Amino acid sequence: MSFYKDMEKSLLEAIEIEKGNLPLAEKKGMPAKTYYVPESDSDLIDRFVELRKKEKISQTKLAELTGSKQQAISRTENKEHSPSLKLFCSMVAALGYEIELVKKK
Repeated sequence: MSFYKDMEKSLLEAIEIEKGNLPLAEKKGMPAKTYYVPESDSDLIDRFVELRKKEKISQTKLAELTGSKQQAISRTENKEHSPSLKLFCSMVAALGYEIELVKKK
């Protein structure tokens, strides 16, 4: 991400934290109290990787199916880059799945 995109994301997260919409977790083992927003997208990416492997689709093939580059798929799976919603949805669709929003219980 670029500096400006990172800054924008941080500011938007700070607003959501202040509103109480993003929970904070305390990071243990730090010299001072340190809080962070848990990475909920990490679990989603892990699940996506499981599905890709289950469907026996390589990163290269997935890149071809989505019109992306294999490096972009790799960076996403290694959690080095967050894909756009459009790219993530196309990656999920290429595996034969769809994304569904479900109300929390």
